[in-house]
Amino acid sequence: MKVRAHIFISGRVQGVFFRANTKKVAEKHGVKGWVRNLPDGRVEAVLEGEKEDVEKVIEFCREGPPLAKVTNVDVKWEKYKGEFRNFEVRY
Repeated sequence: MKVRAHIFISGRVQGVFFRANTKKVAEKHGVKGWVRNLPDGRVEAVLEGEKEDVEKVIEFCREGPPLAKVTNVDVKWEKYKGEFRNFEVRY
């Protein structure tokens, strides 16, 4: 089942290679979409793919890379759109 998740990650999540590592995990699981830093210090991502693959990327985001300290992950499930061809880091 194809799903779409719009997530916001809070904590020490900028300057710790969070976006690059999220991209690697997403690509490993065939998840498409994007990830970016927000001005308020959070990281935002939109993930599309098979439900179990999207959940694996969300699971990674709950921990983050070694230098990160994730305090919250807010997940909003949305209708799958199939609008992405790959996974990118947005600036």
